[in-house]
Amino acid sequence: MAIEIKAPTFPESVADGTVATWHKQPGDAVKRDDLIVDIETDKVVLEVLATADGVLGAIVKNEGETVLSDEVLGSIEAGGVAAAPAAAPAAAAQAAAPAAAGEDDPVAAPAARKLAEENGINIASVAGTGKGGRVTKEDVVAAVAAKKAAPAAAPAKAAAPAAAAPVFAAGDRIEKRVPMTRVRATVAKRLVEAQSNMAMLTTFNEVDMTEVMALRSKYKDLFEKSHNGVRLGFMSFFVKAATEALKRFPAVNASIDGSDIVYHGYADVGVAVSSDRGLVVPVLRNAELMSLAEIEGGIATFGKKARDGKLSMDEMTGGTFTITNGGTFGSMMSTPIVNPPQAAILGMHNILQRPMAINGQVVIRPMMYLALSYDHRLIDGKEAVTFLVTIKNLLEDPARLLLDI
Repeated sequence: MAIEIKAPTFPESVADGTVATWHKQPGDAVKRDDLIVDIETDKVVLEVLATADGVLGAIVKNEGETVLSDEVLGSIEAGGVAAAPAAAPAAAAQAAAPAAAGEDDPVAAPAARKLAEENGINIASVAGTGKGGRVTKEDVVAAVAAKKAAPAAAPAKAAAPAAAAPVFAAGDRIEKRVPMTRVRATVAKRLVEAQSNMAMLTTFNEVDMTEVMALRSKYKDLFEKSHNGVRLGFMSFFVKAATEALKRFPAVNASIDGSDIVYHGYADVGVAVSSDRGLVVPVLRNAELMSLAEIEGGIATFGKKARDGKLSMDEMTGGTFTITNGGTFGSMMSTPIVNPPQAAILGMHNILQRPMAINGQVVIRPMMYLALSYDHRLIDGKEAVTFLVTIKNLLEDPARLLLDI
């Protein structure tokens, strides 16, 4: 009985997907819940699993083809038997040859048997070239040599995928053309739309990270021990400071819908995470209610899921405000682009030791530039600047985060 393999039901925000990779081919045996095919959407890669045991039948949608929600991708022949490899008949005949001799064990010279035992070779697995299929000493010597050569061949096989990548030597005029992934194409499209359809402006400030770094250094070990291995980083302080500032400046947490302004009574903060597929922005729901430990745990989980390609559609959808940390890669200053329909995005950067004038004295302090890009149609310059100053003040005196002042 043929069972249809269908694409997942996409949410309203996702129009279609692309068949990324077929993990099984027609005739391959499959078991229930085996990964069969990956579908790449604008946001995430969705895994399609087998719904029954059987054999993969015809593939309807090949790799690279566009697929709609619930569209048929292929079929599974329930209860079918996988086709035997072409080499199986020959192997069976070869295996049956010793039995044809009328003995339980293949006929082998005593010297051949001894050599096989010394080298851990199953004599029955050695093809005999002597008279009547007799296994000779030379046959065992060849088997021993093949066994020793097998491990050396394994790394070459493992390294084979790397050979597919282009190697550009000096002086070579080589080009390689590859299609954009859906994620990259969608990001490109939305960034251009944001620049074209939004009155975007960026304001900058700098924050002295001395107090946050001292607090982190003093309590990071105790924090990790108290919260089951969750590490205390800088991002949780920025998320906490941002959610507090968003309460005070609701326009920064709002969005434009047609001719309406939608004010959100919650802070769903998107945190940019780097992955092999590019930058993804999973969302911390109700971040204003989360503790530092819950924020750090959520970000760590998102990071692992991003690396493994396991982020769900729900985790990537929505968000009222975004934080991105270019400092992870050494960026000193940038102008992040707002992710519509959000109205603003906060950019963190590298922490550098710089000379600062403090109380009339020049001292060295760990400083970070902050950037707030915002939609000027919704947020006035005064609001944007004051919002960023609020984050600066909260971070330079982190006790205010705990005292809510």
